[in-house]
Amino acid sequence: MAQVIEQEITEEYAIYRGDCVDVIKGIPSDSIHYSIFSPPFASLYTYSASPRDMGNCSSHDDFAEHFKHLIPELFRVIKPGRLVSFHCMLLPTTKTRDGFIGITDFRGQLIKAFQDAGFYFHSEVVIWKDPVTAMQRTKALGLLHKQIKKDSCMSRQGIPDYLVTMRKPGDNDEPVAGRLTEFVGEGYPEHGKESDSRSIEIWQRYASPVWSDINPNETLQHRSAREHNDERHICPLQLQVIHRGLQLWTNPGDTVLSPFMGIGSEGYESLRADRRFVGIELKASYFEQARLNLRSANHETMPLFAGLDQ
Repeated sequence: MAQVIEQEITEEYAIYRGDCVDVIKGIPSDSIHYSIFSPPFASLYTYSASPRDMGNCSSHDDFAEHFKHLIPELFRVIKPGRLVSFHCMLLPTTKTRDGFIGITDFRGQLIKAFQDAGFYFHSEVVIWKDPVTAMQRTKALGLLHKQIKKDSCMSRQGIPDYLVTMRKPGDNDEPVAGRLTEFVGEGYPEHGKESDSRSIEIWQRYASPVWSDINPNETLQHRSAREHNDERHICPLQLQVIHRGLQLWTNPGDTVLSPFMGIGSEGYESLRADRRFVGIELKASYFEQARLNLRSANHETMPLFAGLDQ
């Protein structure tokens, strides 16, 4: 039975506070049209002190052991032929924790875990990040200019974000089809609304393997959800990235799932795009902030949700 600590169910969304591995078991099989989320970045960021928090782990192997229990449930609830997108990055190592300075292929580890559960590797896009901003925020040795003067063999490029998309095998019985009429990102296409030329131009931007036109600052405010001494850093998923995923891979009225809802970024964009949303979040302060963010979203009403069995 789903272990739900708290829930809020409306005509547009259903959100649950609890361990995502437990709660997702109450979602019917083949009922979710699309899932998009940012998983905990292994042991890089700690979001809460709870032993059930996947980000609260001592190693990458520890995280992988916990995460592998979620992926089969995601496979079960996603409709055949539909997609799961996750936001991730390569993870820097530290001499103190790992014994060397370098990079771990966290992205590749996640892809393999999804493939092992039966998903197909569908696509990925690199999301450009400013290395100067990263240098100022992290003081990473490899990004410092003084390292070029000292020994450039220890210098490196910045680490981008990725949006990786996996597909559940089977035929999609509800095709997502039609022109692209709305562009989300920096630098507005010039062609007229509803025209094929405009749709082509938008698609050419979206089809790029590198998205350099995402505003990194367009995220939901997170500071009100912070608690003392329980996290080192918040890495919210950019709203424009979420919206592009919804545009490309969902229809109006589709149900979108985030097993790591956080403060509700995926739900906020889903409701604004006339999609329905199911979210799961363990941390109480994040759940409360997500509730406020979803209530403030500009959306149309949708058919009534039924709650999960508890």
